[in-house]
Amino acid sequence: MSYEMYRQQFEGESFNDILVEQLRRTPWLLISAAVHVLIGILILAFTGGKPDKKVEEQAKMEMDDTPPVEEEIIEEPPPEEEPEPEELVEDPVEVDEETDDHDEDDTNEDYEETKGEEDFISDKPMDSRSNNDAIGLGGGAGGSYGGRRGGRKHARRGRGARAQKAVDKGLEWLAKHQSTDGSWDADGFMQNGDPNLGPLCDGKGNALYDVGVSGLALLCFLGAGETHKNGTYKKTVAQGLKWLRDSQDAEGCFGQKSVSNFTYNHAIGALAMAEAYGLTQSPLFKSYAEKGVAYVQQCQNPYKAWRYKEADGQNDTSVSGWMVMALKSGKSAGIEVDPTRFSWALDWIEEMTDQESGRTGYIRTGEPPVRETGKKEEFPAEESESLTAVGMLCRVFCGQDPAENSMIKLGADLLSKKLPVWDQAKGSIDMYYWYYGTLAMFQVGGEPWKKWNEAMNEAIIERQRSDGNFSGSWDPKGAWGESGGRVYSTALMTLCLEVYYRYGRVFGTGK
Repeated sequence: MSYEMYRQQFEGESFNDILVEQLRRTPWLLISAAVHVLIGILILAFTGGKPDKKVEEQAKMEMDDTPPVEEEIIEEPPPEEEPEPEELVEDPVEVDEETDDHDEDDTNEDYEETKGEEDFISDKPMDSRSNNDAIGLGGGAGGSYGGRRGGRKHARRGRGARAQKAVDKGLEWLAKHQSTDGSWDADGFMQNGDPNLGPLCDGKGNALYDVGVSGLALLCFLGAGETHKNGTYKKTVAQGLKWLRDSQDAEGCFGQKSVSNFTYNHAIGALAMAEAYGLTQSPLFKSYAEKGVAYVQQCQNPYKAWRYKEADGQNDTSVSGWMVMALKSGKSAGIEVDPTRFSWALDWIEEMTDQESGRTGYIRTGEPPVRETGKKEEFPAEESESLTAVGMLCRVFCGQDPAENSMIKLGADLLSKKLPVWDQAKGSIDMYYWYYGTLAMFQVGGEPWKKWNEAMNEAIIERQRSDGNFSGSWDPKGAWGESGGRVYSTALMTLCLEVYYRYGRVFGTGK
């Protein structure tokens, strides 16, 4: 493949990046040896066993021109050329007007009508690689990954123009506050602002979580169908993914294992890389996604789940939720995942769920969500059902139908009684809860989803900042806001508003 073809195919990657990646995968020494053996055979054939001097000199020149290659970059065969994305042919689907809860101020000038567009709702089982796979990857390529292309046309399934404009502003803020190395610096992002717009942003997060918040930021762009080849933010995505690739160690772990709870960073990094590969099927990301998903499995405790270290015998529902999402995203991208990993995760969720109330606990059955020291009174655990939401989503991704599973139904009832409300005095702000609650209730669908969706939009859209360097972001309020910081809060709220076209429903229509 010519350099010009590579430049067009992998826009945003430098020539050196592409060259190194391809050299790493190409056995040049073997190819060179085979060519020279062939030349020798031809010489003998045409000269009766006596090499012709001119032919011999030509062969020597070719050998001398063979570029030297360092041994360590010769590892695996060259990847197949990426096929051009297939054109996605969408079957017209009539939209049920009763379930179209868009705002009255939507106009055709802002966004197209959803009538006649694909609804991105899958009725296939979890193992299917259909157009709407288990978690709805798509956008960068055709076939199994066509789901996100044009997804913004479906914003009317949420809150219409208001929701989509909030997403656009969130992406713009994230792009402006990306570091030059491609990361999102949890405690130093504000330095990337523009002093001409006024005060730089506040809201520092924990410096140990750069990999995690960078992964969340990338998921926002990928969720909107932005890749390193397509979209408004190609350069942003390309630089972010390159930085994330460089953060992976030889075992496949994203981030430093010296961080006490490094599994959070790894799970989110693996999730982002798996989605990037699923969207593009690019060989630039394949090995990194595969190693990341493999390390997720390596960290799981046999017959149980995950916690802060690699298979150390301890388990908690919070880390396990991110790990299950990484595994499911990897499987949807075509990466091999041992099916028993989902069975073990489901066993843990069953163990942590109170059979009477449907509440899922953290490390003990049915206990309320945990809080950092000093946050228990400010943000009471009684105001949140975050781990119940995690449990619900894990059940769906592990194969349980919301329409048939009694624990999912009980969980939906609990979430319906604690809808998102931005009330700092009451202590009800919990963006982590709202993120998982939005994913879980979207899978449930029906009346529970309609109530949640309305409350979620009401709670977050009006709270998005619109001033100066803050414009497009959300203040890092809530139980975990200070740990994650402004990048974390902005990414989670953007992801909530992307749920309408980022994910497909696993079972049924979910009306």
